[in-house]
Amino acid sequence: MDEQRLDRVVDQLMASYDEDRRLGEVPGLPPQEAIVAVIEQMRRLLFPGYYAADTLPAASRRYRVGTWICQLYTDLARILARAIAHAEPAAGPDAVRKRARDITGRFIDGLPGVRACLRQDAEAALEGDPAARNIEEVVLTYPGFEAITVHRIAHWLHDERVPYVPRAMSEWAHARTGIDIHPGARIGRRFFIDHGTGVVIGETTDIGDDVKIYQGVTLGALSVSRSLAGAKRHPTIEDRVVIYAGATVLGGQTVIGRGAVIGGNVWLTTSVAPATTVIESPPTLDFREPATPAD
Repeated sequence: MDEQRLDRVVDQLMASYDEDRRLGEVPGLPPQEAIVAVIEQMRRLLFPGYYAADTLPAASRRYRVGTWICQLYTDLARILARAIAHAEPAAGPDAVRKRARDITGRFIDGLPGVRACLRQDAEAALEGDPAARNIEEVVLTYPGFEAITVHRIAHWLHDERVPYVPRAMSEWAHARTGIDIHPGARIGRRFFIDHGTGVVIGETTDIGDDVKIYQGVTLGALSVSRSLAGAKRHPTIEDRVVIYAGATVLGGQTVIGRGAVIGGNVWLTTSVAPATTVIESPPTLDFREPATPAD
């Protein structure tokens, strides 16, 4: 490459960098690779017999788990500190570190509760899918379980008002599984996504207990205007609802009542009473015989 071309490209890039918000004025965000590594550490702690390459013999189990927790505490606190410092450049480094450590400590304290909730999710999948042979198969192979695992972690951090990191986690899970769950969505116990590809669950969605949804379901908003940021834009799904493949449920005022069943490809922007079944009228099919070849 000749020097004039190099200078021209460098000058253009430098000028474009000036358009980036606060570039060079605030600490950089934690890299995606570090966030993914922390997710893997969390999954190892939550299900060590599944995600950890290490075995856990009884004689060394406490030592191993204790070591993993200490490593997670150090790495997560570092990531959260970078994210908080980026979002709050006026905060002093001591205050940022203290907040990051406080959040990390509370997260570590809550790990047993997260594991108990995820165990119930896995059991719901086993109960709800006759193709599932055992819990191990659900945990290791089901994209819906992987997505809800990451979501329950990201949602906890979202509720703590951690910037950037929860969304980075959810988008990583989205890329891996094809399931897009915003970290702000509130999801109850024993949640099961069957198949999963193409599922979208928006930020202000509320989902109750024992809900089952299939591939291609969208729980979305009627409008995507920026003026609605922070408002309730996505539906409420009450306990024991089943939503079949391809259904779309939109709107912050839309409530799907307890025990309702939403059929495949249904489009809903209004509430549904409890225990109601909603199905789409069958289309009219046109069967055409092949044309007879000319003699």
